Amino acid sequence: MKEFFRLLQREFKMFIGNSTLRTVFFLAPVFYATLLGFVYKTGKVENTPILVIDRDNTPLSSQLTEMLEDNKSVKVIRYVQEPFSIKDEVIRHEAAAVVIIPSKFEAGILQKKYPELNVYVNTGNVLTANFASKALQLTIGTFSAGVSIKALQKAGMPAVKAATQYEPFKANYITLFNTTGNYLIFMWPAMLAVVLQQVILLAMAVSFAAEFQGGSFVKEYVKMKRWAFPTMLIKVIPIWVFSILIVGIYYFMHMIFRVPMPEGIFNFILLTAVFVGSVSFLGVFISILIPDALKATQILMVIASPAFIISGFTWPLSAMPAFVQFIANIIPLTPFLQAFKILLIQKGSVELTFPYLRHLSILLVIYAIIGWIALKIKLWLIFRYVKPIEENADNEFEEI
Repeated sequence: MKEFFRLLQREFKMFIGNSTLRTVFFLAPVFYATLLGFVYKTGKVENTPILVIDRDNTPLSSQLTEMLEDNKSVKVIRYVQEPFSIKDEVIRHEAAAVVIIPSKFEAGILQKKYPELNVYVNTGNVLTANFASKALQLTIGTFSAGVSIKALQKAGMPAVKAATQYEPFKANYITLFNTTGNYLIFMWPAMLAVVLQQVILLAMAVSFAAEFQGGSFVKEYVKMKRWAFPTMLIKVIPIWVFSILIVGIYYFMHMIFRVPMPEGIFNFILLTAVFVGSVSFLGVFISILIPDALKATQILMVIASPAFIISGFTWPLSAMPAFVQFIANIIPLTPFLQAFKILLIQKGSVELTFPYLRHLSILLVIYAIIGWIALKIKLWLIFRYVKPIEENADNEFEEI
């Protein structure tokens, strides 16, 4: 047991003494959390440029343009004369949409000829396109309803009856989960989880591989050659301890950016602990399997880089091919984000996260077992020709 604590103390010293690890593990999460927090701080995209080309120039067309200008989500760039190239103007102003009010627009409405209003949405950026499209539908729909009701009133119909004639039934649309459509609440916490996974994998990539490559493993771990699992714990415990610090920093930054905390905080702590454990054991396995620290880092980054895209957080897993779903399901970030979405965004019952917690627990056990097997084989290969320095029959460890 003394050897275990000696090596554990050594591991902490090595971790803190490594400037690269310090930078990656402590500064990177804070930097990315701050940067992404300010990127998504507004939560909504406002003052999105849209082009309004008014071919009619009448009081009604001007009224529609003014209503669009009153919508804070969009910023109207009005053209009284049609530009030579609409596409070039869209690109120049980075406009999310173009509204073309046709000639004889007012006359068509007054004569009940139902003129057509064309709206071209720039889907070069899907996010801004959705925000602009939603704003335009609301404003144009309100304008259309108002014009129809006024026309019925002019024909002598009372205002209350005119409203029912225009709208024979009423549909109420009630948003659930993140009702304000706040992008900060949706994206920022998820990106913090991505960063946490990446820094853990980066730290674990060099845990065993650097020792194997530098030749210090044989010298330092000769007395631990029969105890694979305690050796794994020596490597992962510093990561677990420092991960608590990172999660604490994230909690503090939640308060700074006024992002709500997940429901069921104790369940969230358990979920995070299992997530950190499964990620660290995945890193251990790769670090043992690949004895070169640089190659281990590269492989783990190849695993981590697409993790968010294929996690099902922004694009449903069911819409992905089976082999992509398989890859997503063996990366700890996937079940963690699914459970995280339930607790933070959807404010669902804790019980709904249990399948994802079970998924994470299975990954933790699998990666711990295959990491133990890989290390057991590695220890045998390394020490089979090494003469033991000291044999201690009364060692406090049991062979695992």
